[in-house]
Amino acid sequence: MLKNHPIHPAFVHFPIACWSLATAGDVASIFYGEIAWRLSGVLHVSGTLIALITMLTGLIEMVKVDENSPAMKIVNLHMKFVMITWCLYATSLFLRLESGSLVKPDLLEICLSLSAFLFLFAVGLSGGTLVYKYRVGVKN
Repeated sequence: MLKNHPIHPAFVHFPIACWSLATAGDVASIFYGEIAWRLSGVLHVSGTLIALITMLTGLIEMVKVDENSPAMKIVNLHMKFVMITWCLYATSLFLRLESGSLVKPDLLEICLSLSAFLFLFAVGLSGGTLVYKYRVGVKN
């Protein structure tokens, strides 16, 4: 069954959910303090690690796209958005680590998280375009 089914779609939901909730937690930490930023930190770690696997599965799917296909332009844009998103979330995460422990995010870390969320939205739009417009990964 998995032989004919792309694996990438099975993974994308996890970093999207973790990072979206992490960003919400970052904003909530301004109002609710430690409970929000601690949860946000765990979600940042989870999203950042799971995203590595998700990106690997995306690369596996990418090689199946014909280089001359108009979809390849969107694939490359999607990959750029993914890399920017990952770097912004990872930077936000690493800046809130002290001696291996999570600490309260400052305004910079929260702004990085919010910026990453905007790119995450672009990742979703470009990924949706690949599936729904160009039918990448869809068996006819």
